[in-house]
Amino acid sequence: MSRATEESNRRLLRARDAMDRAYASPLDVPTLARIACVSEAHFIRTFRAAFGETPNRYLQRRRVERAMFLLRTTDRSVTDICMDVGFSSLGTFSRVFRDVVGEPPSAYRRRGPLPPVPSCFAMAWLRPASAAPDRAVSEKRGRPAGP
Repeated sequence: MSRATEESNRRLLRARDAMDRAYASPLDVPTLARIACVSEAHFIRTFRAAFGETPNRYLQRRRVERAMFLLRTTDRSVTDICMDVGFSSLGTFSRVFRDVVGEPPSAYRRRGPLPPVPSCFAMAWLRPASAAPDRAVSEKRGRPAGP
């Protein structure tokens, strides 16, 4: 691997780590591209090539993963969880959650609490798999999200 490729990967990891740390914050592609020190278009293209999904889809999945945990381990309302994980609309949250997990948040919660297993195993087992990993879910109904 060339030195330039290593540096590019390091910058992408910096941006992905920022998404992991601040998933509940309003993050957008221009902010993430600045963290990676590249243009927006180049960031989207290289992020997808490196991680297999767009930055927006990755962030949505991270938010849904956190919501999945909170739904099964707390008794807080779906609306509170929606806002805490970074969504600004309950409708958008419910639609994205259903698209990623395959069922609405309320149905997912009815499964009951998580069984007592090591957290690393539970997180790997419960990680949502995207039905369409190359397509982000738009916050506007009926429109595919563009990179």
